[in-house]
Amino acid sequence: MSDVEGPLTVSLPSTERALTVLHVSLYHAEQDPATFAKVPPQLQHGTSPLLVGRAPDAHLQLQLPRLSRRHLSLEPYREKGSTLLTFCLKALSRRGCVWVNGLTLRFLEQLPLSPVNRVTFSGVQMVVCIEGGTSLEGFVCCFHLSPSPLIHRLQAEETDEWESTSHGQPPPGSRPQAPGHQGFLHGPSLPSPGGGAETQLQKEISDSVLC
Repeated sequence: MSDVEGPLTVSLPSTERALTVLHVSLYHAEQDPATFAKVPPQLQHGTSPLLVGRAPDAHLQLQLPRLSRRHLSLEPYREKGSTLLTFCLKALSRRGCVWVNGLTLRFLEQLPLSPVNRVTFSGVQMVVCIEGGTSLEGFVCCFHLSPSPLIHRLQAEETDEWESTSHGQPPPGSRPQAPGHQGFLHGPSLPSPGGGAETQLQKEISDSVLC
């Protein structure tokens, strides 16, 4: 796969309206080719949640033993009064948490995404850059595999302690959100205060990431 250079415009033939593009950069320290073997260079998707995990039906399938079959999802929705797609990230794993922009999400907690987002889960570093489009019929993901780390931070800022619990129950203080896709009328709920504390990033994204 090659780096993304400059803005990418993708149009639906039926509407001639530009699709929103998610530039997704991925890194794992082990650099095992099998980890990202099933990651396509580009994926066009509709308005349903885009699933990330080990399962064969995951849209972004990663081969990692610590990863849940459905670990997280990227979910498009339209805020009331808006004509553009917005996205949230929802944690779907009962035994692992997801670190997003300084917040720790546990099972069924979700967070609206910013134009640039730093995500870690099960040893994977993922940077998602959102390039807005005018179409409401879908979006495109363009994937890039990075040879070097994407996120520089203190190790303690990523809290994976939940993965060591044996029964998969949410830890005290966490209030999971109700299941179900938010759809196109209302945005996602913010994670509870018990789901993770906001922290200061130590550095910005590596210069190798192009949005």
